[in-house]
Amino acid sequence: MWLQTRMYLLVALLFGIIFAAFFGIGQAMGITGYLPYLFLSLVMIGIQYLVGPYLVGMMMRVKYVTPEQEPALHQMVAELAQQANLPKPRVGVSELSMPNAFAFGRTQRDGRICVTRGILNILNHDELKAVLGHEMSHIKHRDMAIITALSAIPMILYWVALNFMWGGGRDREGNYTMLIGLGAFVLYQITNLLVLYGSRIREYYADLGSAQLGSQPHQLATALYKLSQANTRPKKEELRQTQGARAFFVSDPTRSLMEVRQLSEIDRRHAGVISYDDLMDLRQKEVRISFGEKLMELFMTHPNMVKRVKHLSTLIA
Repeated sequence: MWLQTRMYLLVALLFGIIFAAFFGIGQAMGITGYLPYLFLSLVMIGIQYLVGPYLVGMMMRVKYVTPEQEPALHQMVAELAQQANLPKPRVGVSELSMPNAFAFGRTQRDGRICVTRGILNILNHDELKAVLGHEMSHIKHRDMAIITALSAIPMILYWVALNFMWGGGRDREGNYTMLIGLGAFVLYQITNLLVLYGSRIREYYADLGSAQLGSQPHQLATALYKLSQANTRPKKEELRQTQGARAFFVSDPTRSLMEVRQLSEIDRRHAGVISYDDLMDLRQKEVRISFGEKLMELFMTHPNMVKRVKHLSTLIA
């Protein structure tokens, strides 16, 4: 409940900021002309909400597959959808060799769960089902649509900042448009960090959802470990192609080298997996990360991997 509450509070805060920003602009300039800006903001959020799924699908070169083409994948998704009490999402496969999985869509009825060809080659049945449970939870929590809408807010503030800063000087009322632009730019930086924070919350929340749908936490931890190991030498062209979709992935491929080093310390037997016993051992320990890693996490779409696996250890029944 605390993860869900934090997400709702974040949504309220961000929309409060965008409304207050436009209200403040109107007051500072002594006009009511801020309303068109607010209307334009809502239009931009709406457009991003509508076209977002198409952009993600094109960027990831998703091809939707039939049960005849990928029977095991369809069966796992169907079972998870039944457990989650959701309509079965569309199932897609991207031919990217970089192993990963992602979910997107506008509503629970419009959900799509996709995997890359690479992930099908490295995970066993239970590990893959744990990852698919994570993605199904994103659909159940509706957080794909939420994060898509929220990500438009920093872009709107950035546009406002440039518009007013380029205007420069004084307007006819004697107010400084440059100061308004600088204020909008500060809010852009703040809201961008808040959206990244929301992205990290939704990953913890989806990990919890995977466990609630019946997957063992150590299976998801092992899947994340294997993805990090496989992505230590990704193809540069695939990284460039998927740059804009990293927030949708189950793990961030650009962090793989660091994550392998971190997770290898949890893998006590150096077996390339995070076992039940490894998680139970981690559960009893206090996780400490450096100040540099804490600072770096502020600019990441996904949680620090050690903290994430530590959270998984708390989900063991």
